[in-house]
Amino acid sequence: MAAMYDPAQLRTFLAVSQTLSFTQAADRLGVRQSTVSQQVRKLEAAVGRQLFARDTHGVELTEDGEAMLGFARSILEANERAASWFRGTRLRGRLRFGASEDFVVTRLPEILEGFRRDHPEVDLELTVELSGTLHERLEAGKLDLVLAKRSEDRPGGQLVWRDRLVWIGAERLRLDPDRPLPLIVFPPPGLTRARALDVLERHGRSWRIVCTSGSLNGLVAAARAGLGVMAHTHGLIPPGLAPVPERAGLPDLGPVDFVLLYGKHRHEGAPHAAAERLAAAILAGPVPRSERFRAEGRYI
Repeated sequence: MAAMYDPAQLRTFLAVSQTLSFTQAADRLGVRQSTVSQQVRKLEAAVGRQLFARDTHGVELTEDGEAMLGFARSILEANERAASWFRGTRLRGRLRFGASEDFVVTRLPEILEGFRRDHPEVDLELTVELSGTLHERLEAGKLDLVLAKRSEDRPGGQLVWRDRLVWIGAERLRLDPDRPLPLIVFPPPGLTRARALDVLERHGRSWRIVCTSGSLNGLVAAARAGLGVMAHTHGLIPPGLAPVPERAGLPDLGPVDFVLLYGKHRHEGAPHAAAERLAAAILAGPVPRSERFRAEGRYI
C-alpha cells in the first residue's frame, strides 16, 4: 500500500532540516517543540526510515533525510497547485519584494521562477540592495516583503536559515600580521561591513579599506584579484574564493541569520496574500548545505 504523507508533517520536516534545530523550527512554525518532535516521529514512521540523527550535540539529516528534502518540496508544491486550482482564485496585484544581493545571485532565481510560473498575474517588483538598506525601505513602507540578514538593532523576522560569517579571499592571498588587514567592503549601511569593522576594533586588529563597492560582483572581482579579504556568509561563498585559513589569526565573525520580514500592510489585500505565498516558497526552498549550526549553536 502506497504511503500517504501529511503536508503538515512535511512542512515541519522542512523547517527542522533548514534550521537543524527543533527549537528554531517550533519558533518558525509557531508551535511547541513537543509538537515538532511528534510530527517528525510520525513522518519517520510513515517513511519507515530515520530522517534525522539526534544526540546531545544537535541534529543532522541522515542520508534518507537528504533524499526526503526533494520529495517533500515536490509534494508540497503539487499540493499547493492543486489547492489553488480548486479554490478557483488567482493571485493578482503588485508585490514589492526586496532581497540581499548575496542570496539573489545564488539561491533565489529558481524560487522566483517557480513563483512567477505559478502566479503570472502578480506584478513582482524585485529590489536588490544591502540588508541595511532593505530594512530601511521596509520601515518606510516601500517594500511588502524582505529577505535579508537580521540586524542586531532589528531583532525580529522569521528565520529562514542560520549560517556564519567568515573571512574569504583568493587562495593565493598571503596576509602580513604586522600590517593593517586589507579590507574589501560594502558601503554603509551594510550589515556585514559593520560586523567586520566592529569585530576587528574589539580585537585590536588594525585594518585599511582597499575596495568599496555597492555591488557584490565588484567586491568578488577585487577579492579574486588578491586585493584583500572580505566578510561573507559561509554557505554562499562565490566561486574562485575560499575561507581564510585559521592560521592567519583573524577574529571570528560570529553567526548570521537570514530572515523574512513583512511590510506595514501585511494583513491588507493582494500584497499580503502574494507575500505570504512567496514567503512559503522561500521557506520550502533550498538553503545552503555547508557548515551549519547545531541545535545548541556550535558549528558542524
